[in-house]
Amino acid sequence: MALALAAIVEALGGELHGDPALSIQGLAPLEHAGPGQLAFLSNPRYRSQLAASRAGCVIVAPAMLEAATARGACIVTPDPYLYFARLTQLWKRQAAPPAGPAIHPSAVIDPDAVIDPGARIGALCVVERGARIGAGTVLKPRVMVGEDCVIGERCILQAGAVIGADGFGFAPNAGAWEKIEQLGAVRIGNDVEVGANTCIDRGALADTVIEDGVKLDNLIQVGHNVRIGKHTAVAGNVGIAGSTTIGAHCTIGGGAGILGHLTIADHVHISAVSLVSRSIAKPGHYTGFFPIDDNAAWEKNAAALKQLYALRERLKALEKK
Repeated sequence: MALALAAIVEALGGELHGDPALSIQGLAPLEHAGPGQLAFLSNPRYRSQLAASRAGCVIVAPAMLEAATARGACIVTPDPYLYFARLTQLWKRQAAPPAGPAIHPSAVIDPDAVIDPGARIGALCVVERGARIGAGTVLKPRVMVGEDCVIGERCILQAGAVIGADGFGFAPNAGAWEKIEQLGAVRIGNDVEVGANTCIDRGALADTVIEDGVKLDNLIQVGHNVRIGKHTAVAGNVGIAGSTTIGAHCTIGGGAGILGHLTIADHVHISAVSLVSRSIAKPGHYTGFFPIDDNAAWEKNAAALKQLYALRERLKALEKK
């Protein structure tokens, strides 16, 4: 497929500098784009790549107008990254093949499930009794939506996601474990995306809740009775233990772990591979891991860290003297 620059600007806005009839056959990274492709520059640090780029057109911020026009056509917009995101949506709409059946013949849908006519259910999906799927929601292949779980409107559940498996609940009994039946469900709001093979467990009594606009990456574990606030984004391989509440507009870096029964405020940003072991009451950027080092130095520092409390007590005793 191809789109003229004029058609792109007509659909998405922006200020075009260059030939409106220029045909764009694809989108590409700035450093690899060719004459028939459109790229973007959102970080001024990569200005040197702009000068060297062979892209037919580049999306830039107003501050980069002079540098961009010196090399060729450009579209100027206040937020090039956001513009590029919307361009990918436009491109996918234009290139999409004709839609198949709304519910794939191989999907297994319980008669007591409620599927909005505007939803799309992919191959080998399972939707259990009492589950509800909202308008405009897409279940990619092999998604499982458990009993009584609710998925809102315009959600995307990527392949292999499991919504509403049992939470991890067991009571000790004479050296063995007694299962605690998980009687809650999962409630997912509108405009949520759930990544491939991500698991969101049903609540033990109350529901696990994912609010509107949340974005979950691949291979995330969300424990039972967790609540994730609006527009929070969680990167891959994060583990969130049960009964933790995460606020709105948070970001959680890949590989982070969050212990159970904690409360995290709105607008908290957690670095990748951090371990969150206490509640966080104030917005901000938090990091909790031992910095990487060569192994010999790391072992020495780790050994010293074990003595930190004893050293603190000795220091306090010396200060008293």
